Amino acid sequence: MRYGFTTGSCAAAAAKAAAYMLLTGYWKTEISIETPRKILFKAKVLDICRNENEVRCGVEKDGGDDPDITTGAKIYAKVSYLKGKEKEQEIVIEGGIGVGRVTRPGLDQPVGSAAINRVPREMIKREVLEVCRAVDYEGSLLIEISVPKGEELCQRTFNPRLGIVGGISILGTSGIVEPMSSQALLDTIHLELRQRRALGFDYVAVSPGNYGLDFMKKAYGYDLDRSVKCSNFIGATIDQAAALGFRNMLLTGHIGKLVKVAGGIMNTHSKEADCRMELLAAFSIKEQVDLFQVRKILDCATAEEAVPIIAESRKLQQVMNRIVESICYYTEKRADGKMKIDCILYASAFGELAKSKGAERWFTLLEQEQVQLI
Repeated sequence: MRYGFTTGSCAAAAAKAAAYMLLTGYWKTEISIETPRKILFKAKVLDICRNENEVRCGVEKDGGDDPDITTGAKIYAKVSYLKGKEKEQEIVIEGGIGVGRVTRPGLDQPVGSAAINRVPREMIKREVLEVCRAVDYEGSLLIEISVPKGEELCQRTFNPRLGIVGGISILGTSGIVEPMSSQALLDTIHLELRQRRALGFDYVAVSPGNYGLDFMKKAYGYDLDRSVKCSNFIGATIDQAAALGFRNMLLTGHIGKLVKVAGGIMNTHSKEADCRMELLAAFSIKEQVDLFQVRKILDCATAEEAVPIIAESRKLQQVMNRIVESICYYTEKRADGKMKIDCILYASAFGELAKSKGAERWFTLLEQEQVQLI
């Protein structure tokens, strides 16, 4: 199946092309950038509009074999000289028409900022600075990202509910859109599990995606590159692992994803179920969190936003321990007694929130495995 490229990659490519044309005076109809996954993105540069002070151009979003609502949308970058910053080079990134604005806390960017996430910002800055170095330009630049159809597309996303208004978000952690055919994903998960079992392991670390793997590496120094990414298919992954004879599993994930599992939900895609705030509220009530704070939890747009509210009650550890217990209960029930399942739960702003009693032994297991594989 064919990879696509994220809105973040498109924004970075457009910004690089515009910067090149502004600083060199030459036209650029094709541009290449390297994504965080080290996959090269070659893009056609569209709708070039230039004068001596600024250049604007666009790149069309290609979702590959997993098209989403932004596929076909044009992501534009306008690059202009930034005056008054002569002492120190600065690349300022802003959002224009069709790029959402953050109005609620708990998201990747602070309230009031354009909804251009951290990794796309890093990509844009890196690509533009590469151009600056190539032409020996040491001044500052202003980059404005816009999506003319963004406000219309926004209504078909969760952005309004999350508190992002006026347009879409510029997203992507890897720079690429991996094909998300359900059967293809399940086949890949099964293949990875089968390969690991063939190597003689009866235990496996599982995470819904890159965030969980990154958390383990940052928090504990463990590289889970041989773990299995299960996407939203937590229940199906447990079924496959149990059938292959695995005896132990470690599930590491973000509170926004795994709190659903604490309610017995085994496919965590938002199209299947989204009762994060209701579950967080229910577990908080169980631990006697004040009802005023529970109501505030129910008004939250994201789990990240709800966590500090629970923390205000001084019951955060109790609530998160209760959630982890419930995750382990439902996952082991799904495994029908064939596997012992441990869990580590985290939030981006808080780090580790809770872990099951047996999670500590996994650090020894994983460390020994990494030593053996060196």
